[in-house]
Amino acid sequence: MKQTDGTFHSKDGLTGATGSVPAAKLRLAGLVLTALLGSLAAIWVGRTTWRRVESLQREFAGLKADNFYLGVHVRGEVQRLNDTLLRYRLRGDTNDAAAFRADARAFKEWLDQNSANTTTPLEREFFDRLTTAYDGYFAESTQVLEASPGFLRLTPARDFKKSYEKVQNQSRDLLNLCDSFIGQQRSSFARFLKESNDTLTTFKQLLELLLAVMLTLMAVLVVLVYRGMIAPLRAQLAETHALIGRQEKLASLGVLAAGVAHEIRNPLTAIKFRLHSLKKHLPGAGADDEDAGVIGSELTRLERILQDFLQFARPSEPELAPVPVQRLFDEVRGLLGAQLKKAAIELKVDPADGAWVRADAQQLKQVLINLVQNSADSIGRNGVITLRVPNGAGSGPEGGGQTVSLEVADNGKGIPPEVRKRLFDPFFTTKEGGTGLGLPIAARIVEKHGGQLRYQTELRRGTTFSVVLPRADEPEHESSNSPDRG
Repeated sequence: MKQTDGTFHSKDGLTGATGSVPAAKLRLAGLVLTALLGSLAAIWVGRTTWRRVESLQREFAGLKADNFYLGVHVRGEVQRLNDTLLRYRLRGDTNDAAAFRADARAFKEWLDQNSANTTTPLEREFFDRLTTAYDGYFAESTQVLEASPGFLRLTPARDFKKSYEKVQNQSRDLLNLCDSFIGQQRSSFARFLKESNDTLTTFKQLLELLLAVMLTLMAVLVVLVYRGMIAPLRAQLAETHALIGRQEKLASLGVLAAGVAHEIRNPLTAIKFRLHSLKKHLPGAGADDEDAGVIGSELTRLERILQDFLQFARPSEPELAPVPVQRLFDEVRGLLGAQLKKAAIELKVDPADGAWVRADAQQLKQVLINLVQNSADSIGRNGVITLRVPNGAGSGPEGGGQTVSLEVADNGKGIPPEVRKRLFDPFFTTKEGGTGLGLPIAARIVEKHGGQLRYQTELRRGTTFSVVLPRADEPEHESSNSPDRG
């Protein structure tokens, strides 16, 4: 048989109380794990995004609009200085020489100022090389300016060309350096745009991943909350409604039973009296005598059905007292053992020392007898029925106190699914000549004791009925009289 969490779960919707404790722990662990996974996912995405955004912020901070025009500005200044120097050579005007010196000093100051304010390695390298190249350019240009205008006019074109070519070579180096810097800037900016786009794409993917993870975790959380809180509450509410409806029906049935019993018993007694009188006047043994026997047996059966009906509808209140389970088992075996042996059915009793319950001994014995007889009917011939108390105590039917489970286990045919649905319905029976009130009466008696009647069944493997009752403390006088077990 299937057994979960040390308790049997009935197939009629009644579930054991002790199995809910591990299930609650599992649900709590699931909630904690879900919250932990969600937190870890959020932290990981947040840290990853934060690092990428900080990197972008640093790169953005290093970007200045003017820096994109450094190469163009330097190229323009160098070309302007070349033009001024060329005008001075052609015209010999000292104003051109003064303008060249002023522009050259201003450009040198601009170089020194921007060289100190560089923010990227590329800019620092550019200004270092630019300063060195400009110093050479300015030295060659100064030699041209130091010559007098008259001397320049008298200087052969060939000599001036050599001097001017030196200046042009220096300026060409400056211009090439500017072109190289402009190309490097373009490449660097293209890489920056690509990295920015990759960062945004990664950020988008991380957000989508985080959203998917959070939605998944939320779905898991909703399922756990539903299964752990809402579903049990709904099941408990439905069970409560069913119990209330059942109690109302039973209350109405009790009132009806009292009236029906009163109305039926009187004519039933009169019929039995008349039948007894009639038997005395029947001549010898014959068909009439046989008919009278059948009528008598049927009247007796009607009386038993009526008695069972009254007991089900209006059961007597139990006289609760501490009862040793072992004594109950032994008495049941004494009553039914010989009868079962005729059908080759062994009635085993496992030791139940120390197990006590608060119960009415006669009523509880009636319940056990009914369950044992049902097990015998399920077996037919050649089988084993075991009376036992599983190890350990569970919580009470309403979640408080300790309980003892009295089990009647058999290795019979099991209960078919179509029968399980109506197993506790009054007057439903699969036995020929049965009243269908045995299990309903047993359930009512157990209910009156503040307990529960559960069962676990499996086709071709057998059935186990469990009578779960509040545990009772062993009386002191019983403990003192019991033999010392060392």
